[in-house]
Amino acid sequence: MLVFPKAKINLGLRITGRRPDGYHDIETLFYPVGLCDALEIVAGPNGSEQDLLTITGNSIPGTPDDNIVLKSVRKLRETFPIPWLAIHLHKKIPAGAGLGGGSSDAASTLRTINRIFSLSIDTQKLKDIAATLGSDCPFFIESLPAFASGRGDILTPAPFILNGYYIVLANPGIQAGTREAYAGCTPALPENSLEELVSRPVKEWKDSVINDFEEILFPKYPLIKELKSAFYATGAVFSSMSGSGSTVFGIYNEKPAIPKYLARHVIFEAPL
Repeated sequence: MLVFPKAKINLGLRITGRRPDGYHDIETLFYPVGLCDALEIVAGPNGSEQDLLTITGNSIPGTPDDNIVLKSVRKLRETFPIPWLAIHLHKKIPAGAGLGGGSSDAASTLRTINRIFSLSIDTQKLKDIAATLGSDCPFFIESLPAFASGRGDILTPAPFILNGYYIVLANPGIQAGTREAYAGCTPALPENSLEELVSRPVKEWKDSVINDFEEILFPKYPLIKELKSAFYATGAVFSSMSGSGSTVFGIYNEKPAIPKYLARHVIFEAPL
């Protein structure tokens, strides 16, 4: 079975507290976008004695055996008698880009195996399993807009507020680690909830829908900040870094003319 794990962007990301389990509480809006990987899962050849994962496309750190796709298979195999599998993952979503590519691959693996082998795992149970693999993995079980709190695993449905807009994603090739981003943050409760802020017109988001990681990473990686400035210079109604970086997105009223200095970093553009 062939599926296409989607990327996400973060509309706003506030660090609201530190948790006793070592994680941080956040407030964000996960929003799916059309950039996707390709994931094919089939039963392994007769006589297989292990799962086989091949990876093409964008390079990702680690070995195939350490990949979150195989971790997802092993997690399901703890409960269900799943045969050895042959899996091909083609990466289009950059690693360490703030787009949730690995988490999306993991969630798609869970969903696809559930379907192929008729495991009858309901959506909430799939989300519970996904949460053991990564904080944002539960979102990708359905890949529908959702306000996220807690570690990013407490989800509340959100509307498709960007219908009719056009999105451009730019990635500078910088892998800004999540741990590095969180290490410099100072948690604080925002004055206004994100749900209230994004209910306003998109053109009013610029100074209120904030990603706290920008303040930490922009001084270290000026190119990320330059990409955000370039989006606004080319007419974006809203621009932000996604997640803990380093991808920056621009939201436009219509398809923009992208100048060469920005185009060389563009990895995806499409209507929303």
